[in-house]
Amino acid sequence: MKIPFYKFHGNGNDFILIDGMTESVILTTKQIQDLCHRRFGIGADGLMLIQPSASYSFTMKYFNSDGLESTMCGNGGRCISALAFYKGYVEKSFSFEAIDGIHLAVIDDEVERGSQWNVSLKMLDVVGADPEGDDFILDTGSPHLVRFVNDVESLDVYSLGRKLRQVTRPDTGGVNVNFVQMRENSLYVRTYERGVENETLSCGTGVTASAIAAGIKIGQQHWLVETRGGNFKVDFVHDSMLVSEVWLRGPATLVFQGEVNVL
Repeated sequence: MKIPFYKFHGNGNDFILIDGMTESVILTTKQIQDLCHRRFGIGADGLMLIQPSASYSFTMKYFNSDGLESTMCGNGGRCISALAFYKGYVEKSFSFEAIDGIHLAVIDDEVERGSQWNVSLKMLDVVGADPEGDDFILDTGSPHLVRFVNDVESLDVYSLGRKLRQVTRPDTGGVNVNFVQMRENSLYVRTYERGVENETLSCGTGVTASAIAAGIKIGQQHWLVETRGGNFKVDFVHDSMLVSEVWLRGPATLVFQGEVNVL
């Protein structure tokens, strides 16, 4: 069968997006793996379906490149919001359903007409983001370990991230692993993502987790976060055990669109 698709990225974290708003699209695990393959398919860190919702603007269904449905993806949420705006399904402010709950999204501006938008995504509140030893473990829609380091560029993120991802909370499927270097008024983050099983150029829920951990560490609630793929802004309010009003802000870019033959 032939399926129209859209290729987006959020600061280098790239996705295949498929429009299921008017016609149902069902893909097998193997088909998703094949589409996300960087040699034999379109190539992506994950695949998303935009589907109808009874109460909100749409439903976001996210799969990692391993073909399995996964937890919330922050960059994916911003990219699917940009697609919904591009397709005319939403105005500039709207709410949608994801696996972790309801998210508010705002199209802040159109950077390049029809190809790039700045999108702010409200993440869910975070409870219990206290340190565990030298690390922080918290859930920002997906589970994350945050480790602060002095020189993130010199780390073997793949090897160390893979090890930590497997031994941390293995009973719940493990965690994503973020290595964070604190700079003057900013953070530099590199993330190993479960399901992708590699370092990605950026990770929206990981950037959010890193900013919250840094904020708890030094009391700052507004962060510029740098990644290998680009820059984000993260804002939140930290009050005792609750982190609320969490916003992830950054660009969402349409790379190309086409039609693919799915076997």
